[in-house]
Amino acid sequence: MRSGLVFLLLSAAPSFGPLHAQDARVIDLNTALDLARKNSPAFQSAVLSAQIAHEDRRQAKDSLLPSLNYLNQYIHTQGDGLRPSGAFISNDGVHVYNSQGVVHEELSFAKRAGYLQTVAAESAAFAKQEIAARGLVATVTSSYYALVLADRKSANARKTLTEAEEFATLTSRQEQGGEVARADVVKAQLTVEQRRRDLQDAELAGEKARITLAILLFPDYTTPFRIVDDLDRPPDLATLPEVRALAARNNPTIRAAQATLRQEDYSVASARAEYLPTLSFDVFYGINANQFAIHAPDGARNLAYSAQGSLIIPLWNWGATQSRVRQAKLRREQARLDLTLTQRELLANLDAGYREAESAHLQLASLQHSLDLAVESLRLTLLRYQAGEATALEVTDAQSTLAQARNAHDDGLSRYRLALAALQTLTGI
Repeated sequence: MRSGLVFLLLSAAPSFGPLHAQDARVIDLNTALDLARKNSPAFQSAVLSAQIAHEDRRQAKDSLLPSLNYLNQYIHTQGDGLRPSGAFISNDGVHVYNSQGVVHEELSFAKRAGYLQTVAAESAAFAKQEIAARGLVATVTSSYYALVLADRKSANARKTLTEAEEFATLTSRQEQGGEVARADVVKAQLTVEQRRRDLQDAELAGEKARITLAILLFPDYTTPFRIVDDLDRPPDLATLPEVRALAARNNPTIRAAQATLRQEDYSVASARAEYLPTLSFDVFYGINANQFAIHAPDGARNLAYSAQGSLIIPLWNWGATQSRVRQAKLRREQARLDLTLTQRELLANLDAGYREAESAHLQLASLQHSLDLAVESLRLTLLRYQAGEATALEVTDAQSTLAQARNAHDDGLSRYRLALAALQTLTGI
């Protein structure tokens, strides 16, 4: 039963081999970002929210303008044979026809404040769209360079395995010549076995990193692709004043908080406007008669216009307006506090991010120098071993040091790239 279940799970699992096939599509970071924008549901949701906010603003703006409608109405009143207007309902006849064009305009401070609210909400929505875009950039960049680093570590593990196998071959040859003891051969073979396990772990980490990135880029995460390794070409780091200037004028988180505060300002104005009167105008042009005709039977003209104006003055609603004003003020104060916190966090994250990028950039030369020294150390140790002046333990130790130096160098390159990407997310580059 258990073996059958295992067989079903294995047969249903997708194959991960094509993810890095030789004929797979080659993708650089910019292409990866474009693919992620097209296939990310979270980013597309932010785009739709911004578009919805844009339509809300258009609708609020249109509501400020006069509207034109065409009214067609027929009213039938029960006749009693006594009155021309019929019975029960006060009309001017049993049959009443309305066919009129109606122009309506309402002047209200609340509607004006509501429109300004939608303008601020639209600005906040587009700022949040940019926040989502930058968050997506940070996620894709992190996954992209995680895969680059995993591929590099796989390559390093292969190099280390090759070096261990070459040393094992050397010890075996020297043992046959009676130059070294059997213990050296055993030590070299143990090292080879460990390097093989290290390579398997590195390749597994690479596959997992590839799947993580593929989920972000493609609808089908088994789509084969290869990425461009540009870790050896790190961009320069701008100065701290330049970074601060960019972040100050181009940070969507600040813009979203500012737009939210403006939105709450207009919310207070809208709530206060409920204390004020509302003025509306209506102009009618058409027929309002007992016959659906331009002229009545007596020759009077049925086609004409009329106009009316209304002034609604609020008097009493049990304190509901006052409560809404207080509530709007509280929301405005909350938005002001959020803006202050956002500004503080931006400055803190900017300084911390810059220090991280600066430190990673400064360590690149040191890591490269350590790698060069590790290569030279292994070469000299092998020469000493062949001359009988070094032990197998010293050789394997030099090999381990070189493997660590290779991985540390690649870690340093990846760390600088990720720190720079995080900094660029704050500055909008």
